Amino acid sequence: MFPSLAQRPWHVFCRVSLQHRSLSQRSPRFPQLCYGWQSGGIHSLWFSLPDCRVASFGHGKVQYYCTSGSSKDGSTTSASGDAPTEKNAPKSEKRTPASPGTTTQGLSKAETIQVKVRAVLKKREYGAKYTQNNFITAVRAMNEFCLKPSDLEQLRKIRRRSPHDDTEAFTVFLRSDVEAKALDVWGSHEALARERKLRKEVEREYQENIFRNQQLLKEYKDFWGNTKPRSGKRGTFLQGPGKVVMVAICINGLNFFFKLLAWVYTGSASMFSEAIHSLADTCNQALLALGISQSVRNPDAVHPYGFSNMRYIASLISGVGIFMMGAGLSWYHGIMGLLHPEPIESLLWAYCILAGSLVSEGATLLVAINEIKKSAQQQGVSFYEYVMQSRDPSTNVVLLEDAAAVLGVVMAAGCMGLTSLTGNPYYDSLGSLGVGTLLGTVSAFLIYTNTEALLGRSIQAERVQKLTEFLENDPAVRAIHDVKATDMGLSKVRFKAEVDFDGRVVTRSYLEKQDIDQILNDIQQVKTPEELENFMLKHGENIIDTLGAEVDRLEKELKQRNPEVRHVDLEIL
Repeated sequence: MFPSLAQRPWHVFCRVSLQHRSLSQRSPRFPQLCYGWQSGGIHSLWFSLPDCRVASFGHGKVQYYCTSGSSKDGSTTSASGDAPTEKNAPKSEKRTPASPGTTTQGLSKAETIQVKVRAVLKKREYGAKYTQNNFITAVRAMNEFCLKPSDLEQLRKIRRRSPHDDTEAFTVFLRSDVEAKALDVWGSHEALARERKLRKEVEREYQENIFRNQQLLKEYKDFWGNTKPRSGKRGTFLQGPGKVVMVAICINGLNFFFKLLAWVYTGSASMFSEAIHSLADTCNQALLALGISQSVRNPDAVHPYGFSNMRYIASLISGVGIFMMGAGLSWYHGIMGLLHPEPIESLLWAYCILAGSLVSEGATLLVAINEIKKSAQQQGVSFYEYVMQSRDPSTNVVLLEDAAAVLGVVMAAGCMGLTSLTGNPYYDSLGSLGVGTLLGTVSAFLIYTNTEALLGRSIQAERVQKLTEFLENDPAVRAIHDVKATDMGLSKVRFKAEVDFDGRVVTRSYLEKQDIDQILNDIQQVKTPEELENFMLKHGENIIDTLGAEVDRLEKELKQRNPEVRHVDLEIL
């Protein structure tokens, strides 16, 4: 081999074809050292090839590709031609001796090395012109290019697989055809831009008129009475969490009124804390009712996943309200009672009101407990798990508030009893501090659980495993990766996973719907790389559509078998 080649890195892609020449035509010396490869072309080089049996010399033609286009000294060599003879060689260059053990006598022929080269299609550069083949729907064509349905009837129509569950296929148009038609209709890009601007102004005026008409219609209904049938929102307050919240609002409102009268009559700090407690419960449960009514709204363009999180938001604000109004005022009144104790009047009426409050709060607590038991049984979890995971935030708030109310009534009654027996008002102030601490604990729990829900927590590992196994048992799926199943509230789950599909199964699914004889005939007619490319492009696009259909099938079956899964996002790995 050339001594210089041993010093150079062989980072090139070569196709070599050695042609035999007689040894008598061998040049007496090598032309020059090869310090770099040219950027293309064919060179004739003399070099020795070591063989395990004989050492032979041959004359070879080397076709190569490289990023380097100059020799070591910066000069450019010829792209083709035979090796120079001895008289053309530089005088300063010495003859390179043959390697020891290599002779030219007794060798009758040189060995031929054949390298098979794989044909590779030229890499195609995709520019902006290629995207003119993109598809566009009829709605976008009319909105973005200001066309009429009659204009689209003259264009080429293409049936494509629909992304929606309620339809199997829909019609699209080539974007290039739509743009050409728009220019034909409007004459120029400037005229089209002016028409778009005009239509946007008309649309804005239309939206303003809709809002104005809605206001007028509301005023008309308020004046003449609304005869429209009751909406489904009101039905939410007749059952489930809505029923629990409405019952709690009525009872806590009455409790606040009577406790306030008792505090005005007796001046008890514990009674004041209980009145504030009932007021905070009433306000918070009214906020919960608002959250429930908003959570059943249908999704819109701004909120595509709906408003189910409104219950968690309302419960979070409710927890903050309990802490500030309930715990804060109770602590304040208790501390003021310790610093400035005052004698307490007759507590008879206070005991009667506390007894009535205990009964009413207990009744509301039982309603909340029964509702949570029923919901926990439907979802297959225990009562404790249902409460700790805040599955139904509205019912949880009612449950905890009423439980705190019952304990607070018992605590207030006990401290007031000690004050009556001993005549020491400090016990009553300590009772107010105890009620405030109880409310602070409840509010902290509500804030924590609802914050966790709003951050997006995963469902139970058992349910995730069940969904994953369903997908892995499908023949078209090889593996499932990066599974995320998020609880969206109101027993709604969003499932996301990356799916490794089995290309063989997908391809067989495509071939089952094709004419095999026709495909075989098309294959036999393929003679050139261009024909092969067209054949692969045709069937490759159809196989991609088949893969999309497999994704839609899996998403549909997953929703049907698991009704709680409302949104499925399967990404192809």
